[in-house]
Amino acid sequence: MQGLQIKQCGLSSLTLLATFLHCNCLPHSTGGKPFPETAKEIASYANVAKSIIDLAVYGKAQNRSYERLADFTDTIGNRVSGSKNLDLAIKYMFSALRKDGLENVHLEPVKIPHWVRGEESAVMLQPRNHTMAILGLGSSVATPQGGIEAEVLVVESFEELKKRQKEAIGKIVVYNQPFVSYGETVQYREFGASKAAEVGAVATLIRSITPFSINSPHTGWQDYQEGVQKIPTACITVEDAMMMARMAKRGQRIVVRLTMNAQTFPDADSFNTVAEIIGSEHPEQVVLLSGHLDSWDVGQGAMDDGGGALISWEALSLLKDLGLRPRRTLRTVLWSAEEQGGVGAQQYFQLHKVNISNFNLVMESDQGTFTPLGLQFTGSVQAQAVMAEVMKLLKPINTTTLEEHGEGIDIEMWMDAGVPGASLHVADSRYFWFHHTNGDTMSVQSPIEMNLCSALWAVVAYVVADLEEMLPR
Repeated sequence: MQGLQIKQCGLSSLTLLATFLHCNCLPHSTGGKPFPETAKEIASYANVAKSIIDLAVYGKAQNRSYERLADFTDTIGNRVSGSKNLDLAIKYMFSALRKDGLENVHLEPVKIPHWVRGEESAVMLQPRNHTMAILGLGSSVATPQGGIEAEVLVVESFEELKKRQKEAIGKIVVYNQPFVSYGETVQYREFGASKAAEVGAVATLIRSITPFSINSPHTGWQDYQEGVQKIPTACITVEDAMMMARMAKRGQRIVVRLTMNAQTFPDADSFNTVAEIIGSEHPEQVVLLSGHLDSWDVGQGAMDDGGGALISWEALSLLKDLGLRPRRTLRTVLWSAEEQGGVGAQQYFQLHKVNISNFNLVMESDQGTFTPLGLQFTGSVQAQAVMAEVMKLLKPINTTTLEEHGEGIDIEMWMDAGVPGASLHVADSRYFWFHHTNGDTMSVQSPIEMNLCSALWAVVAYVVADLEEMLPR
């Protein structure tokens, strides 16, 4: 049953799934195997799942993913696209994966953006002197030599900017938009500069996209719109955005001097990093696990997305240690330049989409590796039924939840093309506290939580790769 049909009848696919399971009337899977037989087959993996969980959570591999992440981030630091640090990170991981004894470890070349922040500052000159904490946004142009000194216009939305567009000419627009959700609020970071430039602003300062702040600016990529003047843009703290909003409400004149020395260079050479456990019966068929190796140029990139990359490595390590080789190939891919719009992953898709029928499941972890709850999943109702049974194997660690809508910019093109996709679902209330900040360090990671994430990731990947039939599409 296709997603369009589900939407037309007004029922979510999970509602339909529950209905099908209740009446035991799910259609046969791709090879014609009745669903009860598939469910029985999955249940037979209970002991295997328990052995994976025991090794990851209680056994010799306990805390290994955390220790690997700590060594990686302490050694390399942050790893922004195009940087020498990202090159070092790729070399480090290539060597580590080979040393771990994984198979077909190799690098696949990609071209990635190369933007360098340079020195930057923002100082309020009126109504009082105040130095602000800022982080320029990725792809921003520099200010003219000597910086930009201009009066500030504070707005809370694009709608307010449009109503007050005549006031924006020649000013620095400060967006003080409230945080609703990341998906909704991030549009101000992504498009705020071009929206302000369209009405004559000379620069933008954007309230950081976060629900919580300790005077911490959050960076990220922004997109200039074609045909619109490029103006400098940076994020400021929630505290400074709210302060300027209060000043503006009192009728006080606000003047800021903004200096940014950002530069954009030609695209750089880089690599996606790949390791496998080659399938015993259908090596051409693939279950793909992934996280991204790049980060922003602040903090350590431990949470975003060092944790996701490390559990995607750890999952293969766990299976190797147990001597488990599934029917299909397990392939871990550590993406390059995710933060610039999934650049490495897009090139991977273009290279490998010719074999799209052999991709059984694509998985991505990029929402943190905090306490795992289960998975978010995109696929047919039949595939969801299979995945729901797989998740039951994780009852020993209470991570059995299966939500709708797999997420991840690195796998979305596969899901759009009909390949089932899954993302790690965690208790992520803290994620956007540290996201793209100097606070994204090993101090936010927990070895216990990473053990659980690794176990979940490994169990799901192995069982799906080893079932007699591929997931139904």
